[in-house]
Amino acid sequence: MSSPKNAASSPLAFFDTLEAMPNPFKQPVTSLEHLVSDAPADAIKDYQFASEFIYSYRGSPDTFSTYRREIEHFLHWCWLIADKSLAAVEREDIETYVEFSRQPPQSWIGEHNVPRFIERGGQRLPNSDWRPYVSKRGEYVLSQSAIQSLFSVLSSFFNFLIQENYLSANPVSQMRQKSKFLRKHQSQGKIRRLSPLQWDTVIETAEDMARQDPVNHERTLFVMNALFAMYLRISELVETPRWQPQMGHFQVDQEGNWWFVTVGKGNKEREISVSDAMLEALKRYRRSRGLPSLPSPGEPSPLIHKTRGKGGITSTRQIRGIVQKCFDLAAEKMRKEGFEEEAQRLGDATVHWLRHTGISEDVKHRPREHVRDDAGHGSSAITDRYIDVERAERHASARNKLIR
Repeated sequence: MSSPKNAASSPLAFFDTLEAMPNPFKQPVTSLEHLVSDAPADAIKDYQFASEFIYSYRGSPDTFSTYRREIEHFLHWCWLIADKSLAAVEREDIETYVEFSRQPPQSWIGEHNVPRFIERGGQRLPNSDWRPYVSKRGEYVLSQSAIQSLFSVLSSFFNFLIQENYLSANPVSQMRQKSKFLRKHQSQGKIRRLSPLQWDTVIETAEDMARQDPVNHERTLFVMNALFAMYLRISELVETPRWQPQMGHFQVDQEGNWWFVTVGKGNKEREISVSDAMLEALKRYRRSRGLPSLPSPGEPSPLIHKTRGKGGITSTRQIRGIVQKCFDLAAEKMRKEGFEEEAQRLGDATVHWLRHTGISEDVKHRPREHVRDDAGHGSSAITDRYIDVERAERHASARNKLIR
């Protein structure tokens, strides 16, 4: 194991964003001096294979981000803590790494998401303010879903290295007791979503922002409405090599019903029914941009425009920033109104909670099959996780239980 000084300062980001990451198949890495010093033997080979593995998932922004995060974390540990190249990793090392991931060094934990790389002098340079782990409340907790993601991604990565004849065995699959790290649940985990008060405050805040600064925040209001009302994933709002969301993806059928066509998880296309309220939100946003109230067939205008320059937003980080600013202002508003606990819980919310919240509200009064298809769920069993009726009834039946 390494000396404590290896954990004293935080490592730099090893991999850039989806948009800026160079093609490793065309630009093989030749040096790592700009990222890490005193790297173990074969580190350049490790990095090259890792880059190729991550880059191959560029067709899905969400998958790309997940795989980049897990591989980056693991290489940080391998090179800076264990002082090992990938070829030297054994089964016991994976267990040690999981324990490390549960309690990473405090210097490796940031309070906010910041850009991985920054532009300076025409070059993309690692941002020294970036941290591998983020905890908004100071204490980092590795969730069960995060542990599952860790095992899944690393196992896929090692299988890839075996296929590339770089390694001969998968240390993750050799683990005998993954169960000691993964708890079994009696039922499905709780869906993370906003409470009615939180959502009402968030959307009111977005409306206030749009009134006060329409040039910048009519876009904010539309983003919040689209994520909630159409259950969109963040990746469905940004332009990527496989998907460029445009105004023309709002389409009307012969009966006058409006639909939004998107490409989501697994590169699957789906139609989402557009409610009257969402259609009004679209009209308002388009008018703020000087466009006709409704899009024309095949209209190429970007769905979420950049505030500077032409075209649409290409980074999920920008969408997260838009939503986070609205969340922060909404939390501040709730604190002023005396809802401290609700405001504190909103501090844990992410963009994806808006999708969960929209689905959870709709399953209360729409047929679950309709919600399933709009959400792009593979089965009704997934949609059923959003139905709290049985859980509520179970608690109601226990409310008047007597102890004496």
